[in-house]
Amino acid sequence: MGWQTHDSASVYENAWISVREDRVTGPAGDGVYGVVTMRHPAVFVVALDADDRVCLVTLDRYTTGTSVEVPAGGSDGEDPLVAARRELLEETGFEAAEWTPIGTMNALNGIADAPEHVFLARGLQHAEAGAARTQAEEGIDAVTWVPFDEVLSMIADGRITDGETVAAVAYAGIRLGRFR
Repeated sequence: MGWQTHDSASVYENAWISVREDRVTGPAGDGVYGVVTMRHPAVFVVALDADDRVCLVTLDRYTTGTSVEVPAGGSDGEDPLVAARRELLEETGFEAAEWTPIGTMNALNGIADAPEHVFLARGLQHAEAGAARTQAEEGIDAVTWVPFDEVLSMIADGRITDGETVAAVAYAGIRLGRFR
C-alpha cells in the first residue's frame, strides 16, 4: 500500500529548512507525519592526498557535540560542484585540481527530504590564507590528514559517528576499489 497525503500544513520555516505536518494514511493506518525539507542540497567532500590520507575536520556541532567529519556544507543554491569547492576551501584551506562526483544520497529519509552530493577531491594544494577565519566561523577545531585505512578504523570503533561522513567514505572506498 502506498502513502496517501490528505492535507499538509507548514509549521516552521527559515533560510535553510522548512517543516510541515502531513495528515496521512500509510501502512499502519491514519496518522500525522512530520517532514523536514532542506532548501538546498548539501555537499560532502572526501579529499584524498597523494599519500592516501583523507582530510577530516573536527568541529563542535550544536546538536551532537564534538564530531569528526569530512568537509561538508550546504550548497546555498549553487551548483553542487561549486559548493563543494567552496566548502573544501573554507573548511580546510585547500583546493583540488581533480573533482569526481561519486554519489548522491538522502539524509534521514524517514523524516527528511535532504538530498546530498558526494565528491572525491584529489590533486590537493594549500590555498591562500583566510581559511582560519572561516574555520572559526564554522566551529572547526582541527583539520587532520588521516590514512584511508585508519579512517575506516575510526568508523568501526566509533570515533567517527557522523552518518554522512560514513556514507561519503563508503562511496569513496567503492570508487577507489577498496571494498572488493
